Order: sequence, then C-alpha cells, then structure tokens
Amino acid sequence: MKPVYFLFAALGYLIGSVPFALVIGKIFYQKDIRQYGSGNLGGSNAGRVLGKKAGLAVITLDVAKAVIPVFLTRLLIGENEAIVLGVMIAIGHCYPLFANFRGGKAVATSFGFVGAMTIGNTKPFLVLLVIPVVLVILIIKLGRYVSVGSMVGFGVTTISSFFIQTNLLFSLVNVFLWLFIIYRHRSNITRVIDGTENKITW
Repeated sequence: MKPVYFLFAALGYLIGSVPFALVIGKIFYQKDIRQYGSGNLGGSNAGRVLGKKAGLAVITLDVAKAVIPVFLTRLLIGENEAIVLGVMIAIGHCYPLFANFRGGKAVATSFGFVGAMTIGNTKPFLVLLVIPVVLVILIIKLGRYVSVGSMVGFGVTTISSFFIQTNLLFSLVNVFLWLFIIYRHRSNITRVIDGTENKITW
C-alpha cells in the first residue's frame, strides 16, 4: 500500500468524525440527540428527536461531507485515493473522534461516497446511486422502516457495482460498506424480526 494512502485514511476519518447531528442539535435545539430516541447521530434519529427539517439538514450535511472531499480527491489526485478517503469517512462517521466514538450508521456517507465516485459517468451514477436511492425512498414510504430501506438500497448498489464499472477496489469497498451498514443495523434487524422496530413518522 502506498504511504500516501495512510494520509488519506487519516484525513477521511477526521472528516467523517464531524458530527453534524450533534452540532445541529446542540446549537439550534439545545439537545444532545444521543440522549433521545435511538441515541444514534444520524439523520433518522435527528428527524425523530428534532423534527423533519433538522433530519433533512443532517442527512444533507452527512452526504456532503463525503461527496465534496471524495469528488475533489478523485478529480485532482486519483480514484484509489478517493476510495480510501471515502471508506474512512464512513468509518469516522460511525465512530467519531469528536463525539466519544458514538456516531451514525454510515448510510448517508456511503451513498455520498458512491455519488462522488460516479458523478460525470451517467450510467453508473444512475444505476449505483439514483435507482438505489429511489428504492430506499419507496421502501421507507411503503413500510416506514429506514433500516430496511437503507440495507436493501445499498445492497443494490453493491451488487450492481460489479457489473456497471471496472474499478474492482471500488466494488470491494462497496461490499465492505454494505456489510458495515448491516452490522451497524444489527439491533434494527432484531427489532424488525420481532416486530418492534420503530417506524419513521416524519
């Protein structure tokens, strides 16, 4: 592995560690959302605790913290460096240095990463990002389970990435992110099976 990859890994982790849900909750609502709902620092819990506007703001910012640095790295430096940066942003988001290692579940940052890696390539962008995101929205709309929509949607992205583009590292990282997302949702999976999973209401 090139030594420069370690630099991008560290940078990605620090970027991912910025806890937008915590910042928005404390500054605008005087609430630490880790003490409410699921305790998760993600858009779903932010929406549940703080309301729809806050939830959408958190999702947008979590996507942006992956899209902007990964796209710029891909454009100015290289694809593999961008991939290393992106996967570490997702990990940092889940285990943030700046929030006692209690973060989100990597869904928004993972989709942001995929978007940044496919911008400018119409077919991969459509198949790996747009269609899975629409599927996520449909599943949430019909079943009200964010966890199920997230896991299924990124699963479609992961499987499709082996057929729609040629960078094997990108596809393998998507496999890792999909498994990571499933791991982060393990308690949700148990609740879905038990019929006690929270349904989104906002």
